[in-house]
Amino acid sequence: MAATTLADLTTLGVGGDAGRLLVAHTTDELVAHAQDAWDDDDWLVVGGGSNLLVADSGFDGTVVLVRTRGIEHERTAGGVTVRVAAGEPWDAFVASTVEFGFTGLEALSGIPGTVGASPVQNIGAYGVELSDVLTRVEFLDAATGKRAWLDAAELELGYRTSTLKHGRRGVVLTVEFALGTDTDGGVPVRYAQLAGSLGVELGARVDPAVVRSTVLGLRASKGMVLDAADPDTRSAGSFFTNPIVSAGFAETLPDDAPRWPAGDQVKLSAAWLIEHAGVHRGYGIAGSRAGISTKHTLALTNRGGASAAQVAELARYVQVSVLNRFGVTLVPEPVVVGDLLA
Repeated sequence: MAATTLADLTTLGVGGDAGRLLVAHTTDELVAHAQDAWDDDDWLVVGGGSNLLVADSGFDGTVVLVRTRGIEHERTAGGVTVRVAAGEPWDAFVASTVEFGFTGLEALSGIPGTVGASPVQNIGAYGVELSDVLTRVEFLDAATGKRAWLDAAELELGYRTSTLKHGRRGVVLTVEFALGTDTDGGVPVRYAQLAGSLGVELGARVDPAVVRSTVLGLRASKGMVLDAADPDTRSAGSFFTNPIVSAGFAETLPDDAPRWPAGDQVKLSAAWLIEHAGVHRGYGIAGSRAGISTKHTLALTNRGGASAAQVAELARYVQVSVLNRFGVTLVPEPVVVGDLLA
């Protein structure tokens, strides 16, 4: 049997062979495969592969590929409860909520990956985060071997982080959301760029189908919607998170550097920092098949035939450029498998 190459399972299209691959099509299979994988020293759960950078040497352990399906709706007095199998493709699920007249996820349209991965990163876009609508997850805990529901508060969801990403090892089986219905006119628009594209004021309520269509257009213009015909989408999406710094440090940056309140700290724009450190859209290191997207400086792309080492080299170049120019260390968003960015 031919080896399974992780490049074929990731949107970046880089990465070596997996030692063993187990594919789960049902939740019971996912539980069984996960428990089997835990007998190995190394195991890795892969959904859509949209947030992974895997070394060219591959992964010697067991890869559990999540392909489970299933969506259940339950009407409530305040809206609707939706339970979704971890392997459902995220954007297809969002599309279904809009079609059913549910509200709350339309601004998260176009994000690649699976539903099960969404709480790990607490995904977010255009003023909405998963934590706004997530109620709980069904989780198989690697430490105890037990299967249980965890309330959203137990996940300590923050900006692109959760206990599922840091410290709590196991497998998400099902994700539950509390959504509204179209009778409330949709969720208020919270992001200036989206409001401008919609031609409305911030806080306006817009038909969810219109919001979804507009978001997809915005994301496509940045190369952030998967498209086999567009090499800029052969990426892991935004490669770096927006840095969060002290208010005092933020004051040392140029006046035109974008910034937003983040509690008692300040969130900066990683894209702005990269651009103003001299790394522009379309940039590439000589001889490398990895490059900055021609549409968005936050995306590191595989121009065809790139290696994981080349992507990592480009990432380090961006980090050093920003650090030298602004004193800010950019933190990669993708999960890195292998000794690439140490």
